[in-house]
Amino acid sequence: MSTAPPDPEGTPTDDVARKNFVEQAIDADLAEGEAAAVLTRFPPEPNGYLHIGHAKAICVNFGIAARYGGSCNLRFDDTNPAKESQEFVDAIQDDIRWLGFEWAGAPLHASDYFEELYGFAVQLIEKGLAYVCDLSAEETREYRGTVNEAGRNSPYRERSVEENLDLFTRMRAGEFEDGARTLRARIDMSSANLNMRDPVMYRIARAHHQRTGDAWCIYPMYDFAHGQSDAIEGITHSLCSLEFENHRPLYDWFLENIDGLPHPRQIEFARLQLSYTITSKRKLQELVASGSVSGWDDPRMPTIRGLRRRGYTPEAVRAFCDGLGLTKFNSTHDMHLLENALRSDLNARALRRMAVLRPLKVVITNLEEDARIERQAVENPEDEGAGTRPVHLTREIYIERDDFREDAPRKFFRLKPDGHVRLRYGCVLRCDEVVKDDTGEIVELRCSMVEGTFDGQTPEGLGKVKGIIHWVSAADAVDATVHLYDHLFREPQPLKDGRTLEDDLNPDSLEVVTGAKLEPALGDAAGGERFQFERLGYFVRAEGETEPVFSRAVTLRDSWAKLEKKG
Repeated sequence: MSTAPPDPEGTPTDDVARKNFVEQAIDADLAEGEAAAVLTRFPPEPNGYLHIGHAKAICVNFGIAARYGGSCNLRFDDTNPAKESQEFVDAIQDDIRWLGFEWAGAPLHASDYFEELYGFAVQLIEKGLAYVCDLSAEETREYRGTVNEAGRNSPYRERSVEENLDLFTRMRAGEFEDGARTLRARIDMSSANLNMRDPVMYRIARAHHQRTGDAWCIYPMYDFAHGQSDAIEGITHSLCSLEFENHRPLYDWFLENIDGLPHPRQIEFARLQLSYTITSKRKLQELVASGSVSGWDDPRMPTIRGLRRRGYTPEAVRAFCDGLGLTKFNSTHDMHLLENALRSDLNARALRRMAVLRPLKVVITNLEEDARIERQAVENPEDEGAGTRPVHLTREIYIERDDFREDAPRKFFRLKPDGHVRLRYGCVLRCDEVVKDDTGEIVELRCSMVEGTFDGQTPEGLGKVKGIIHWVSAADAVDATVHLYDHLFREPQPLKDGRTLEDDLNPDSLEVVTGAKLEPALGDAAGGERFQFERLGYFVRAEGETEPVFSRAVTLRDSWAKLEKKG
């Protein structure tokens, strides 16, 4: 599968020799004349923000259409106005464009076809294939039966065509209360597939629609609107996730029994499931409503908005989706695959910077008060053309507090009393004195610079200095707040075995570090700009903040995988 966005001619910018089962099916349809060109669609419901699972669906539908020189429609399945809003419509379009895709023509909506869908329903009534039912929602569920028990026919199933047409017309006219009646397909209440047991096609719901206003008080159900909308648009291949496999017979039944409609082919693929993650909109809404996260765009959320704020790039998300391929079996993918995609992308292009999150002051006693030794730091070792930038070694610098141990173990290769360490791009330091406050906390190290140790040089008799640490000049440092994000859930499979959101939330998913010291080049970073903080990970400058705030997008290594391996 190629998920790269198309080039100006409409063909993908990269290709793969090996084809997945969806592409093989499309090849067969084209060869047999079942389709002349490929037209797919991405059909989100505008009742929430898109998440990483939607990103895969977007990449599949837009990517496969591009691969075959076809196009992909964006169609909002806006059939439940009580839960939908223009806010979600706008956000979905923005997120799709952020991923790098553009749909064919203007955005479409199922509500564009409400009149036609109503006509299709009338046609099914006239054929004796649909009827108005007075059972309540609870009674309808009871009559439906179970997986092991056949359903029962509704007592209203044998109404005449004339009575059904009259009642359906009056439903549209608003004569009945919400929930008083539904229109149901007349299929088979003993079917082994519960979706075929006279499913509801229309319900009465007086809800203001963001596009049609109050013109309608009856709305089609998703299963009825979806396939017919595909057909109206001339979709050739309806690509959807595996949970719709049991809905395919109903999808086909509607299309086969409505006259004059082409018949798109529905093909299902495994949905995206990630460890330490949930993608249920209802559960995500609970997290937002409970205040467990700051909103739909919280960087810990699996929403595309959250990923964007976290510092993910569209290239990384597409590469991740592309690497998963398409299968027919649901499985859970390790979160580190997504994180590795981001590491790989940012490693190639993120500029390097030094930042000290938990600063410990170091005074280099054999440097003058006004000393300012300029050194050249590499912008990105993966990009020879990136060049260098100046950093200045001064008498007072900051190092990470964790880079010093007063009682260091034998294999501690950073700074310790009477020990040596090399400063990144700088010289070798020797720790001569540890200064503490009245409580015994270490507040300062007094060190001396070892002469002749710049540029990796080691004077005779010094011995090998194994440790290299980063630092920031105290004279130049920029103060910042840094957000350190981790998995939102502490269990690889959240909510399993009856556990709740509260049970599985990771209490350490966010750490706010204040008083971090950054090298001056980070002070002017633009919102959304990404960097590698040397030895610490990849970080993004937060947007909309007057003072420097950076968020960690991902660590340099998969620390959770290490912990699991040890466990």
